[in-house]
Amino acid sequence: MNSGRFWAELWMVLVLLVIATGLLAHSGADLQLATYFYQAGGWPTGEQFPWKLLYRIDRIPALLLALGWLVVVIRSFAVPSLRQWRRAGIFMVLLLILGPGLLVNSVFKEHWGRPRPREVIQLGGSKEFLQPWQPGISGQGRSFPSGHSSAAFYLLAPWFIYRHRKPFAARCWLSGGIGFGVLMSVARITQGGHFLTDCLWAFGMVWLTGQLLAAVLLPEQENGEGLSS
Repeated sequence: MNSGRFWAELWMVLVLLVIATGLLAHSGADLQLATYFYQAGGWPTGEQFPWKLLYRIDRIPALLLALGWLVVVIRSFAVPSLRQWRRAGIFMVLLLILGPGLLVNSVFKEHWGRPRPREVIQLGGSKEFLQPWQPGISGQGRSFPSGHSSAAFYLLAPWFIYRHRKPFAARCWLSGGIGFGVLMSVARITQGGHFLTDCLWAFGMVWLTGQLLAAVLLPEQENGEGLSS
């Protein structure tokens, strides 16, 4: 991808994320949506099917997908026909490690300090509600962003590999990954685990990390070359 197009896409996504965050904050959507599922001092909807099942599924699909691509990378050193997929495999493994793993869970989730819905005063807790851009006390709030949602949104990652060479496959992965991420986000909201903006930025961090990694590791795919159709 040429430099101008890369930066245009990156800034477009960032601007859309910021605008969406501002609109949700202005409307009070975070608390309003959480309040809808907070009933009789608890979160009964989140204990029902399919939301409880999704919570238990957790990161398993993401780990299986990354593991499959890791096998491809390892096998590519012995099987010549797999060499063309080596960079794609490295991309997939690194995206899981750096996106949902490092950026979402280790950096922001552990240290940003935003209280979960079930922890704020308005929803039966004892902590002050914070907007997503307001850092709290490190280690005393693990709401921002959603770890479950980021792992679910990771399933859109093959879109970056296929988008120029196999558009249909790319669209399938994109729609499937976003769909699964949305379902997982609904599950976490119904359980009082995360606010809507936590899930929005889980998607954003995975997407932006994917864009940056693709520009470095998949330049031939970004230019419409490389993997065979």
